[in-house]
Amino acid sequence: MKKWRAHATTLLSLYIPPGRPISDVVNLLRQELAITENIKLKRTREAVQAALSAAIDRLVKIRETPPNGLVVFSGYNEQTGDFIAWVFSPPDPVPVFFYRTDKEFHTEFLEPMVEEKDVYGIVIIERDEATIGLLKPSGVQLLEEIEWYIPGKHHKGGQSQRRFDRIIEQMVEEFYKHVAEKVNKHFLPLIEQGKLKGIIIAGPGYAKYDFLKEADNLDYRVRKLILGEPIDVAYQGIVGLREVVARAKHLLSQQKFVEVMEVLEEFKYHLAKDDGYAIYGRNEVLEALKQGAVEKLIVCEDHPEIEVFEKLAEETGAKVYYVPSTMDEYEWFEKTFGCVAAIARYPLTF
Repeated sequence: MKKWRAHATTLLSLYIPPGRPISDVVNLLRQELAITENIKLKRTREAVQAALSAAIDRLVKIRETPPNGLVVFSGYNEQTGDFIAWVFSPPDPVPVFFYRTDKEFHTEFLEPMVEEKDVYGIVIIERDEATIGLLKPSGVQLLEEIEWYIPGKHHKGGQSQRRFDRIIEQMVEEFYKHVAEKVNKHFLPLIEQGKLKGIIIAGPGYAKYDFLKEADNLDYRVRKLILGEPIDVAYQGIVGLREVVARAKHLLSQQKFVEVMEVLEEFKYHLAKDDGYAIYGRNEVLEALKQGAVEKLIVCEDHPEIEVFEKLAEETGAKVYYVPSTMDEYEWFEKTFGCVAAIARYPLTF
C-alpha cells in the first residue's frame, strides 16, 4: 500500500474509529463527491469520483462500525492500472477519524498495529475488580474491565460471622477463577501465535498474590509467561495499565514503548539542566547528525522527513527512537519540538 502513487490527490484513505456512525461518514463522502464536480482536470476528477463512489458503495452495506473501527483504501494505481477498494476492520482500535485524498495512501495509523513483536499482557487484580490489557509497541490497549459484587464484613460475631466469612471467601475465589478464564481467553490465542512475550500481574494489595494461588484454572502456558513479582499499583482501567508500565520498567527494559518513554525522560532531564546534551530544532539536529555528535535521535514515527534523519543516523551510528502517535507525550513533543530532537554524545552549543 505504501508503494502506490498517483499523479494527483486521487487515492482515498479513510479511518473510522469505534462508535462513529457509518451514516455520518457516508453523508460526508457524498458531500465530497458532489464537490468533485469542481475539479477542472477530467482525469483527476474521474479518478477521485471512482474512489469516493467505491467507498460509499461498500460502506452503505455495513450496518454499524465494528468494535475496532474501519479502514478504507480506494483508488487507482497508475503504475499498474489496478483499482482497489478495500474496507476492513484492523487488529487494534482505530485511534482517530481521518479522511484524505492524496497522492499516496496514508498507512501511518496502521503500521503500529502490525508490529507484533514484544507484546505483553497485563492483569490488574483486586478482590472485586480486575483489568486485562496489553502493552504493544504502539501503546497500551484495554481489553476488558471486570467488576464483581463481594459483600462487606459481617459484624454479628460468633459462628454466624465465621460462616459469613467463609461465604465471602468462596465468592472471592469464584471471582478469581472468573478472571482467570477471561485471562486465558484473551492471552492464549496470542501465546499460540507466538506474539505474547510476557505477562505482568499487578494490584493494590495482597489480592494479586491470592489470585495466583487460588486461580487454579489459570492455564499453565499463561503462568509460564508471568514476569517476576507482582507490581503494586493503585488504579484500574486505562490509568492503571499506564501505571503498570511506569512501575514495571525493570521487567520491560527492552520493550519499545518503555524505551521511548525513558529516552524522552532523559531528554527532559538534559533540557532542564541546560547542559548542552539536549538538541532540538530541525536544522540543529541535522547539523549534529552530520557532525556525528548524536547518540540518540528522537523522532515522530510520521515525521515527513523521517528518511533523511534515519539515513544520517545510520551513517553516524545514532540510535533512533520513534514516538508513536498513540503515545500521550506525542502531542507535547510535536508542538514543542516539531517532532524531532536528540541527545548528544558530548555537550554542544549552537
